[in-house]
Amino acid sequence: MRKLLLCASATLALAVPAAAQTVAITNAKVVIGDGAGPIDGGTVVIRDGRVVAAGAGVAAPAGARVVDAGGRWVTPGIFAGFTRLGIVEVDAVSGTNDTAARTSPFNAAIDVTPAVNPKSTPIAINRLEGVTRAVVAPDNSGSIFAGQGAVIDLGADMNAVSKPRAFQFMEYGEAGARAAGGSRTAAYALLKNALFEVRDYVRSPASFADRGKDALLTRADAEALVPVVQGRMPLLVHAERASDILAMLALKKEVPTLRMVLVGATEGWTVAREIAAAGVPVLASALADLPESFEQLAATQSNIGRMKAAGVLVGIGTINQDEARQARWEKQFAGNLVALGEVPGATGLSWGEAFAAITSRPAEALGMGDEFGSLKPGRHGDVVIWDGDPLEIGTSAVGIYIDGVEQPLTSRQTRLRDRYWEPKEGPLPKAYQH
Repeated sequence: MRKLLLCASATLALAVPAAAQTVAITNAKVVIGDGAGPIDGGTVVIRDGRVVAAGAGVAAPAGARVVDAGGRWVTPGIFAGFTRLGIVEVDAVSGTNDTAARTSPFNAAIDVTPAVNPKSTPIAINRLEGVTRAVVAPDNSGSIFAGQGAVIDLGADMNAVSKPRAFQFMEYGEAGARAAGGSRTAAYALLKNALFEVRDYVRSPASFADRGKDALLTRADAEALVPVVQGRMPLLVHAERASDILAMLALKKEVPTLRMVLVGATEGWTVAREIAAAGVPVLASALADLPESFEQLAATQSNIGRMKAAGVLVGIGTINQDEARQARWEKQFAGNLVALGEVPGATGLSWGEAFAAITSRPAEALGMGDEFGSLKPGRHGDVVIWDGDPLEIGTSAVGIYIDGVEQPLTSRQTRLRDRYWEPKEGPLPKAYQH
């Protein structure tokens, strides 16, 4: 067994990603990622980093590199709906933690892009689990606004940021109340005042600059919120309690240009019809079934299934679930939602919808469904070959492509495993063998 594992590792691992090329993955059980189930005997074609065709009856183009999947599952890569991948290594070591700026005068103006570290240890670990893109959000400190998040790819190169300033993230509920002065009323007042100040900034940027320290928003913060108020940038709002969700939906009615996306939404199922009627997508935490706080008293594992049944566009995120390291848990969450459908009285998801909840639905929630999250033509060539059903806990990725580039199947963990699998004495101390 040991030799087989080492042989497989040596066969599949690559030292560095290959250059993008035309690739045809044939003889595959293809999952498009649009909510439907797998297609047997399918082919996926990637050219110039984009998917050009996927499904049954697709022929490999002349000159393409042909990869025989051998009947294995081939899917879009996982699009992790809410993470802090790449901006923190060790939470308690401030030098490695760029999630929040504790003493900065800026909040909405903060942009995570310069802080993203493609060499952060969790990047390769999650890539090995089939995560190819991720939503990366800052954390708030001193304001309800945390700043501008990005969408990154998990490729083995130094060009990680796919979409800088992809959204603005803010806290409402308990966390927002703390940041605003101690109550939800203060948080709501701060939010509305910020929107009014941004409108003033748009009308007269020069006069706004004269407000100086007396303004609740700096000039840079106001400028960062302009695309939010104008509907050009999504506003991701963390809200768990049903009444908090309804407060945000009421605000959207008052400011209809807001492209609001709810994050967390543990009690979303109780107001699912209102969320659906407002057309607000959700990046929900999966499998929360215990009231970890007073804003999560109505927690149930059926939350996502019930919101989906009510017509809400819902994807899976991992806020407050070790989101800096464990985006890979989304596979397990989605699989459990499929199994939940077999539990009497519970509401889960079909296999196709569960897989879409970790691929196309999060991309759609951010308005990026035409670029990421599925194998429809024109989408980025993020493709994973699996040795079994990707929602089964024992399944592994045996081939990974990001933007059509084949990725190495290695991480710090795999290198440590290989190093100590059969340790041998050498001329150098063990710490310096590699």
